[in-house]
Amino acid sequence: MAKTLRVVVPPHPLIAHWLTVLRHEGTPAPLFRTAMEELGRWLSYEALRDWLPHRKDVVKTPLSSTEGTVIESDVPLLAVPLLPGGLHLWEGARQVLPNADVCLSGIPSGIEPQAGLVLFLDQIRHGESVVASLETLRQQGVDGRRLRVITALCASPGLKHIGEAFPDITIHTACIDADLDEQGRTLPGIGDPLQRLGIRSEQAT
Repeated sequence: MAKTLRVVVPPHPLIAHWLTVLRHEGTPAPLFRTAMEELGRWLSYEALRDWLPHRKDVVKTPLSSTEGTVIESDVPLLAVPLLPGGLHLWEGARQVLPNADVCLSGIPSGIEPQAGLVLFLDQIRHGESVVASLETLRQQGVDGRRLRVITALCASPGLKHIGEAFPDITIHTACIDADLDEQGRTLPGIGDPLQRLGIRSEQAT
């Protein structure tokens, strides 16, 4: 069976709300930052639902014993925000990934064979930087089963580019916009996240 890129857009009203805050042209930088962090938190929560390693365990309550679920702490989890835009998503995600090791210097080398990895970036436009990062990970043996990509917004052309190169990847996002304009900006989009946050960067996504 042929592999197909999996893009998950959770139907959660809080995710839709914070995306709307990002879209609004009048949103000030501090609130824009908060919206990014909230999307990072909720999208990460959704991404981990069926992916985070866990096991059943019996615990004793003050009155009796019962079966519960615990996270497998011996399975490493790496968080890699693509800087600078992915950092604010990670700031929200860290609330639901308190035990993750964060890599602020880009894709780390020597990733453990069983480690899971979450890649954060503000938005996907052309998909070029995502493909470059995924290629670096593939060279280290990281496949789609060990990886999740979290981004506030995707453009269809970027998803097509990623899917052609890495069809086994799963992406969690707040929305998929259909088009890019002549300047390569997502339509209707959220504008330039770095500019709206007061950050300058030449990085293309």
